[in-house]
Amino acid sequence: MSIRRVAYDLYERRLLRELPTDRLPQHVGVMCDGNRRWARGIGAEIEGGYVAGADKIEEFLGWCDQLHIELVTLWLLSTDNLGRPAEQVGPLLSVIEDLVDELAAKGRWRVHPVGALDMLPAATMTRLKAAEEKTADVEGMTVNIAVAYGGRRELADAVRSLLHEHAERGTTLEELADVIDMEHIAEHLYTKGQPDPDLVIRTSGEQRLGGFLLWQSAQSEFYFCEAYWPDFRRVDFLRAVRAYAQRERRFGS
Repeated sequence: MSIRRVAYDLYERRLLRELPTDRLPQHVGVMCDGNRRWARGIGAEIEGGYVAGADKIEEFLGWCDQLHIELVTLWLLSTDNLGRPAEQVGPLLSVIEDLVDELAAKGRWRVHPVGALDMLPAATMTRLKAAEEKTADVEGMTVNIAVAYGGRRELADAVRSLLHEHAERGTTLEELADVIDMEHIAEHLYTKGQPDPDLVIRTSGEQRLGGFLLWQSAQSEFYFCEAYWPDFRRVDFLRAVRAYAQRERRFGS
């Protein structure tokens, strides 16, 4: 083993020891960004970047398990991405289908797809639902697979669902307007019943949300990493968690 590798391992272990166990995030959201740029950077096909990104996910979930994180949300495909040419979207959907199959086969995590799933091809939606059903009774960490996901679309869908629900009850618009509050909307989000993310990580150096968990991340802490997602290392993750633990969270300000 090289001296550099030994030094890296020692630093990683030190980071792990220094993390305060009482200040760790319980829900981590990740924008797995940079797969295509990573592929271009090494002269590979774009699909190779998608595959490398998918391979990183199982490794990442193992890191989260080690810290006893209860919930992870991975943004893999946005509603905007679905508008790209079929030769780009098709390979990505295929990689996502294989990924959820593999995660379900592991039996370590509960797979929960979130997004406007009706926008996806029937075959993709079927495999996502199958992975969810197969892992429904798993007692491990919950993994939200955000596919065909957009924050604005989620809010529109939530309001639409809320209106349909009250229309079925016979509630008038005037009556609904008098009682509607934030909790009513939260109950109709894709992530209903789940805690909001404590920490949101975005890779690839971009420093914007891009529509990820718009409602849920109002009080989240953010961490931006320069590495492309396939190059994201355990030490990068530990640094993100350390930064989170060191911050004084001021909810509502």
